[in-house]
Amino acid sequence: MATLDSVTDQDFDRQVLWSEIPVLVDFWATWCGTCRSLMPTLEDISAEYAGKVRIVKINADENPQAVENYGIFSLPTMILFRNGRVVTQLGGTIGKTHILDCIKNYA
Repeated sequence: MATLDSVTDQDFDRQVLWSEIPVLVDFWATWCGTCRSLMPTLEDISAEYAGKVRIVKINADENPQAVENYGIFSLPTMILFRNGRVVTQLGGTIGKTHILDCIKNYA
């Protein structure tokens, strides 16, 4: 399993928008049980797709600018970025197969 890197409002552009590979951003919060239960799945996917897709997490409570910029209203929400643009968005309780289906076309 891979540990997911964290991004913040301050380094979001550099870590996500300027990335040379697609980046799946997991908007989460410590109080969100579904977010915490999803983390091992995202860590598994991160290990499987290392070098092809990067998966990072951003704490929604601590990074209000990213939350506002991307219209995050519920957690967990995941947004896949490619070449600095949003290509897909996922929300709620999502299984590994569904996440893989969404990222495999961009890996």
